[in-house]
Amino acid sequence: MSSTAETVTGERQGLFAQLAQLQRAFWMLNLMEMLERLAYYGVRVVIPIYIAQADEIHGLHFTQIQKGHIFFMWALVQTGVPILSGGFADRYGYKKTIAVSIVIKMIGYLLMATQRGFWPFTFGCLVLAFGTAIFKPGIQGSLLRTLKKENSSIGWGAFYMLVNVGGFLGPPLAHYLYGFSWPTVFYGCAVIVSLNFLMLFTYRDIDAGGAQTGSPWRVVGITLRNLIKPRLFVFILIMSGFWLMFMQLFDMLPNFIVDWIDSSAIVKTLHLPGAVTSVTSRGTMISQEWMINMNSFMIIFMVVWVSHMVSRMRRVHSIFIGITIASLGLLAAGFTTSGMACILGIWCFSLGEMLSSPKMNDYLGVIAPEGQKALYMGYANMPTAIGWAYGSLLAGDLYDKMGDKANLALRYLGEHGAAVAGVTRTDAMVALQRSTGLDAARATQLLWDTYHPFRLWYPFAAIGIASAIGIFFYARWARKYEGADV
Repeated sequence: MSSTAETVTGERQGLFAQLAQLQRAFWMLNLMEMLERLAYYGVRVVIPIYIAQADEIHGLHFTQIQKGHIFFMWALVQTGVPILSGGFADRYGYKKTIAVSIVIKMIGYLLMATQRGFWPFTFGCLVLAFGTAIFKPGIQGSLLRTLKKENSSIGWGAFYMLVNVGGFLGPPLAHYLYGFSWPTVFYGCAVIVSLNFLMLFTYRDIDAGGAQTGSPWRVVGITLRNLIKPRLFVFILIMSGFWLMFMQLFDMLPNFIVDWIDSSAIVKTLHLPGAVTSVTSRGTMISQEWMINMNSFMIIFMVVWVSHMVSRMRRVHSIFIGITIASLGLLAAGFTTSGMACILGIWCFSLGEMLSSPKMNDYLGVIAPEGQKALYMGYANMPTAIGWAYGSLLAGDLYDKMGDKANLALRYLGEHGAAVAGVTRTDAMVALQRSTGLDAARATQLLWDTYHPFRLWYPFAAIGIASAIGIFFYARWARKYEGADV
């Protein structure tokens, strides 16, 4: 038999038969990633609100541009460091690097809980980003060593599902902890990530598969030499556009939902409980973290099945279809103020994500040479580094000018002869309501109709579509380098 994922007649095995072939270490590694993501997304989905939302009473009240700068630096560290740390994980051992990363991540959460100045808080974010950057290649390199080409599609699908179980539980955890205080959110996440120390004892360290020799400088040399390989370089460049678009679901959409999306009708129709809602000046809405959580919800229930369905499709073809669908979904999520339209857009985005993001890791894992699995998983972070970093600056600037409701309220007051001296961002909507005599909902609609903030999604959707076109032509060009099953 030439493949463990196919029968003698060449027919693909069933979903559960393929899942049963995955090793015990595979599942332990998935549980570790799930715990890490639970803590990470417990912070990541709510932190745009904590940093920059004008009407968040206990928030930091930084500007949208400052938020963009924080995310820019966060992106460079979290997704730039793995380019090197992946090679070090291959060289010095996966478990050692994972243990070090857990300690660093705990320190990052504690700093974020206690610091409120721009640079001290940013430093805490960067410490967390550095710990995450060391954690990911060690986990994913170990994971790759438990998979074969024939079962890698279903393996990455299962991995992505469990990652999103953590991602799904993170926002309600944050919502609960926020009921005590913002610092409690960060302290709670530090405790959760520390549980991975216990998980390290549940499996044997996995051999990297290559010669674990050489100086740190040799590791750096190998890392940089691989980057000039045409196939790898072009793939990374194209996927950077996808990640620029992708990260706006977590960086910009939370603020957009709080500012503009009206989900009060859904709350009333479904009689949603207070655990998933927030009381605002415009009525009771679905909490933005639960709106974003529709992404993880879809992935948990569908990604393994989707991965199974496309397991025989060329990986780059799946990526092309996924990027196209995700780009359209992001545009749909912010095109109107309708809560239902936003949720449908997030679901569409999630389907595209399931077709593209796991397949990117799958593709790089399949083409990675033996002994360089974690190194190539480090390369998988490079598109995110480029796209997320530049996208953070672009999004911060665009949202500050085109989407921030407080800023648009100040602009409207200034353009219509109202006195704005002494009016801050936190007071802007109250001042607008007082000046116009409108309630909060109608004042929001006035700003929407006047300034059309939905237009800020156009450039991000366009960049996503451009990346899809790039992958389409890359697939044709790369065929000469790889077999039909890659």
